[in-house]
Amino acid sequence: MTTISSSEQFTNNLPAPIHATVVEGEARLDCLPRFFGGQCVRVEHGVYTVLERVSDDYSGGRWDFYALSNGGFFMAPHTDAPFRIVCDGNGFDGEVSAVAAGIIATLMALSHLSFVVDDDGLIDQFYLLREYAVSHSEAGAIFRAID
Repeated sequence: MTTISSSEQFTNNLPAPIHATVVEGEARLDCLPRFFGGQCVRVEHGVYTVLERVSDDYSGGRWDFYALSNGGFFMAPHTDAPFRIVCDGNGFDGEVSAVAAGIIATLMALSHLSFVVDDDGLIDQFYLLREYAVSHSEAGAIFRAID
C-alpha cells in the first residue's frame, strides 16, 4: 500500500497551469472565427475599441493572438512598450505590460459583448481568459482594472 502525505496529495490535486501560445502564420487567419464564430469581427473590433478608450498610449498597430491551453483566447498589442490604463468607472490608473493591457481589453470587450449579444460562447471565453489571468504575474492590476 502506498501512502501519500497531505502535502503530496495537495500538490497532486492542483490544476495544471494554463499556458498562452502566440498564434503564428497562417493559423492567424482562422483564429478568431475558431474561438468566436460569427462574433469574431465584433470581438476583434471591441478589443481595439476598449484599449483605445482606456489607454492614450494605444494608437493602433499589429496585435498578437494568444491561444490558451484551457481553450481560451486573448489578443495583445505586439510591442514591449508598457501601457497606462485609466478606467474612469472604477478609478484604476496604472501602467501594465502590453500583454496585460491586451488581457484587460479582451476581458472588457467580452464582458460588454456578453450583455448585448446572445452567445454563451462569449461568456465561456470570458471565464477561460479570467482563469488564465488569475495566475498572470500582473493579476492584481488586471483585476483592479476590470473591477
